[in-house]
Amino acid sequence: MSTVSLTLPLSHEHYLSKTLFAFFDGLIPEGWLLDTVVKNWKIDRKDRFGLLLVSYRDCIGNVRIESQRI
Repeated sequence: MSTVSLTLPLSHEHYLSKTLFAFFDGLIPEGWLLDTVVKNWKIDRKDRFGLLLVSYRDCIGNVRIESQRI
């Protein structure tokens, strides 16, 4: 296993935050692709986690995006 980024070192504990970590925010599409995602899935473009969930459901590598109620 390797780290996802320098700001998210390898850990067996879950990372929890009320804001989206910069690494994941950078995965959200921009421009015309963002417009397509917003239109097709009817998601508010301010809903960063919602956009991430629909656009990166099947990430490459050792990253998993999933929704969980806390």
